[in-house]
Amino acid sequence: MTETTIKRSLFSKIFTTLTQALKGDESFDYTAGSIKKAVILLAIPMVLEMMMESVFALVDLYFVGHLEHSSFAIQTVGLTESVLTIIYSLAIGMSMAATAVVARRIGEKDPVAAAKAGMQSIIIAFAVNSVMSIFGVIYAKDILMLMGASADAAEHGYRFTQIMIGSSLCIMLLFLINGIFRGAGNAAIAMKSLWLANICNIILCPILINGLGPIPAFGLTGAALATTLGRSIGVLYQVYHLFSGNNVLKIKIAYFAPDFNQIKALVKIAAPGILQFVIASCSWIFLAQLVATTGGDHGSAGYQTALRIMMFFILPAWGLSNAAATLVGQNLGAKQIERAEKSVFTTAKYNVIFMATIMVITLCFGKYIISFFTNDEMVRTVAVEALQIMSVGFIFYGIGMVLINTFNGAGDTWTPTGINFFGFWLFQIPLAYVLAKHFNMGPTGVFIAIPVAETAITLAGIFFYKRGKWKRIQV
Repeated sequence: MTETTIKRSLFSKIFTTLTQALKGDESFDYTAGSIKKAVILLAIPMVLEMMMESVFALVDLYFVGHLEHSSFAIQTVGLTESVLTIIYSLAIGMSMAATAVVARRIGEKDPVAAAKAGMQSIIIAFAVNSVMSIFGVIYAKDILMLMGASADAAEHGYRFTQIMIGSSLCIMLLFLINGIFRGAGNAAIAMKSLWLANICNIILCPILINGLGPIPAFGLTGAALATTLGRSIGVLYQVYHLFSGNNVLKIKIAYFAPDFNQIKALVKIAAPGILQFVIASCSWIFLAQLVATTGGDHGSAGYQTALRIMMFFILPAWGLSNAAATLVGQNLGAKQIERAEKSVFTTAKYNVIFMATIMVITLCFGKYIISFFTNDEMVRTVAVEALQIMSVGFIFYGIGMVLINTFNGAGDTWTPTGINFFGFWLFQIPLAYVLAKHFNMGPTGVFIAIPVAETAITLAGIFFYKRGKWKRIQV
């Protein structure tokens, strides 16, 4: 075989794999065959999916960063996103439970039970979000001021917060239904729903923020309207595919009848999963408030700008690490423990390579990236410092994500919950407070505490992974 023929054959294999990943090939058995191919088939759409989720915040940040009173606008977007992390925690926790149970049932070759479990998780989502949406609409201004915003900033941006928290059901369903599809091994539909939602958001943002023809300029409020409409369209796309009958999961209306045994089983897995992300979210909320009180409006805006950009890079890595959750769940369901372990190692290796690349990019080009999103020099200065300090821990973030998804995919949600509790509340928060206030480092102390704590959390994750409790969990 000539060298040219070998190259053509390799290119053909790569092209075929990419096509399978982007189309969503549910015929592929993730409990057999090449682990590398399994990771790639899942990771490509998951990375693109999470990249699109991070684009929501960046699109809003770009357009509101060029409004009049941009420091107020950026701060409002950032502080609202910090509060929304609690809703994201609920959404991720529920989607994680759905992924774990659906993946395990698919691994056991029981798609009917997988479909029923997925629909029961949606019932839970509706029940939880009805309360949160009402609370967010009523207390939006108070929430912003509690987070450290000045009275002027809260008055300027509370309607943005009302709309974003009030539409929490869209956020929850977007995460949750994607979790159901990921558990079934169809990460492509999850990816496509986020692409559609983002395209709509990108089109609507400049129109609703700046106005166009008969459409008035809504300013900062327009960003919230655009994001909510975009997410709603993405959810409609998901629902269409759930009921289309063309997937492994065959959904019937009867599956929406409450099954309290199944709901109890899902909540049992989701509760500690939600708690682990609430713990992390509350830590980020505390850090945001600490930066706002020690660094003022410009310090807060700079931190939020850096955080949004950091999340743009971290969320794709989280998407890649999600491959471990699906592979671990399905292979444990098929009693393939050694294959589950190999899947974790392969996924971690790819994530380390990705995060190391991103670390170099942010360290070398951070100031140029920041300058694209804000024209306020004081905001830029803080943002560059924050981004470069936080990026030092990117490699450890990458390993930690894979381990968290390994535990969660196996249904062992208590282990990462405990790690997060000690890592965030008993280490990161006290460290940030001491550095910022006792040593008078202000926001810089907060920035330093983030990579230090994330590194400690990853080391704890490695310890518990090697103990192997996750291999024996029953769901």
